[in-house]
Parts: sequence; structure tokens; C-alpha cells
Amino acid sequence: MSAAIEIKARVIAKGERAFGPGKADLLEMIASEGSISRAAKAMEMSYSRAWQLVDAMNGAFRRPLVASSAGGKRGGGAKLTRQGEEVLALYREMEARLKDDADAFFSDFEKRLK
Repeated sequence: MSAAIEIKARVIAKGERAFGPGKADLLEMIASEGSISRAAKAMEMSYSRAWQLVDAMNGAFRRPLVASSAGGKRGGGAKLTRQGEEVLALYREMEARLKDDADAFFSDFEKRLK
């Protein structure tokens, strides 16, 4: 039986979780769904929790990561800002590099884990 080892990258700024895997997933879902509400539903997350995460991300960065428009006759929507796209791409690149670096240690950990 092989041990599964995971590395989770998080960006902590001023003691707060500014960005991590869940927020990255939410941004990807907002980009594909075009709506915070639809993204939350697709992720089986409450709408209020999704809004809390978007608000936290927008507050943690110099420029907002998500731009939203209020609903109405045509409904509202949300999309990633250029800053949001850049932060998401940067995070995914960092995540991939960390995984690549960590892979070199997995066999040594597997030898020691139950």
C-alpha cells in the first residue's frame, strides 16, 4: 500500500489566509460559471460562504480579484478581473512547482509512514 502525501500551498498575509486551494478553486469556478451563485452551487457551497471568500480575497489584494454586477431583469454576474486571472495563474504555477519539489521527498516519507 502506497502512502498518499499532499502538499497544500497557502498564501498568508498579515496573519490572514489571503489565498489557498479552496479560493483558487472558487475563482476557477466563477470564471467558468460567470456567477458567484452558480459557482457556489457547482461547488456545493453556500452562496453566503462563497461571498465571504470573494470579499476576503478582494480585501486581501491591492486590486479586486472578482468583479460582480447586481442582479436585475437580466440577472447579475461575476468575472475575474485581470488581477484575479494573474493571481490564479501565479498560484497554480507555485502549486505545481511545490508539488514537483515535494515529489523528490515522497519515497523517503513512504518508507517511514505506516
